Amino acid sequence: MPQPTKGPRLGGSPAHERIILANLAAQLFEHGRITTTETKAKRVRPLAEKLITKAKRGDLHARRLVMATISNRDVVHHLFAEIAPQLTEREGGYTRITKVGNRKGDNAPMAVIEIVTESVEDSRKAKAKATTKAAPAKKAAAKPAAKKADSKATKAEPTNEELAAAEADVVEPSNEELDAAATYGPDAYVGEEPPAGYDIKGNADSMKYHTPESPWYDRTIAEVWFNSSEAAEKAGFVLATAKKDDDEA
Repeated sequence: MPQPTKGPRLGGSPAHERIILANLAAQLFEHGRITTTETKAKRVRPLAEKLITKAKRGDLHARRLVMATISNRDVVHHLFAEIAPQLTEREGGYTRITKVGNRKGDNAPMAVIEIVTESVEDSRKAKAKATTKAAPAKKAAAKPAAKKADSKATKAEPTNEELAAAEADVVEPSNEELDAAATYGPDAYVGEEPPAGYDIKGNADSMKYHTPESPWYDRTIAEVWFNSSEAAEKAGFVLATAKKDDDEA
């Protein structure tokens, strides 16, 4: 059962409404697109698409049916000769309505209704490009939110258990180590795991130091670590040379 049109009638009578819609369809076929109110655009769309469907048939009977609505022969010829061949691949959806805002004066909502001239493949490609462009935009919007969450997580204050564990991990140097560091100078370190940059080994028994290029570097057990050769020499250590025996090193 056909659904009746909702809303007030266009014009003052049914005959006037048919004339208005026929003139709108004729202007649409002649210019390709027209600007009108949203109500008129939505009302003329089904009429225009029915006329396009008949024009796609292209026979004499279809032409006479179209001319019963549109009396302008030039517009009918343009519809059958130019518009209908461009829409042979489409099975429907021959028109497109785009809202353009309200009209100045009476504030009526306006819209542009136009004939879809591009092919189905071009429409699909345009839609695919729009979706691919929207995806990076969503990712870019999600990155600042993730950064804010990370910054909040890093700024979170440590709990009492974490503070207690950190204090337990800190190992204070013994008195012997402090005395040895004071003896060999500020650039010396006494301990098993030296800090970064302290790669020169010193042997307190032989008072010799070994650089990483020394052949006895890996076999030497460091009692003192220095960050430079000058620091080792200031502490009284001598560079171990290849002329000496391994036992002296």
